Amino acid sequence: MRAATWPSHQRLEKALDMGARLSSIHGYRTYLERMWGFCSGLERRLELTLGERALPDYASRRKLPMLGADLTALGADEFLLQALPSCERLPDCADLAASFGSAYVLEGATLGGRTMLPLIHKRLGLTPQHGAAFFASYGQNVTEMWSVFGAAFDDWCAQPEARASAATAALATFDALNDWLCGGRA
Repeated sequence: MRAATWPSHQRLEKALDMGARLSSIHGYRTYLERMWGFCSGLERRLELTLGERALPDYASRRKLPMLGADLTALGADEFLLQALPSCERLPDCADLAASFGSAYVLEGATLGGRTMLPLIHKRLGLTPQHGAAFFASYGQNVTEMWSVFGAAFDDWCAQPEARASAATAALATFDALNDWLCGGRA
């Protein structure tokens, strides 16, 4: 999966320009608001297919609670959160393999989040307890959570057709994120 998605991952990372987004609380909050809009729809789709069946700890992997905590710490209230625009161009997630492909992108972001956390603290003074829960994700359990996800992925996507479906969905997820967060800039 990593090899299949690497070019899309790199294109998104370049277009995101997190250095610029972390230059102010406003830029950071705008990024979190956009991630909220992306995750709100995608997580609903993933819950329908992954849910308890394929990934029993899926509920603990949801990003919305962390994003909500961060946005609240930065001054948002429940009314604002519900009024945030939602991404409508999301990957299909019609089957389990496609769902795992989309979830792969969100789960992979948790690995990158822990490298961003020190920068967020240095530039913006935010911590996992105040404004940076999304980037802290699973705290000290990131590696363990990634391993559990990887094992479930390998179990459910063992067949070549399933792997291909997962890769296609992961690429579609990267494209949708790029369009949503960056207006498609490459």
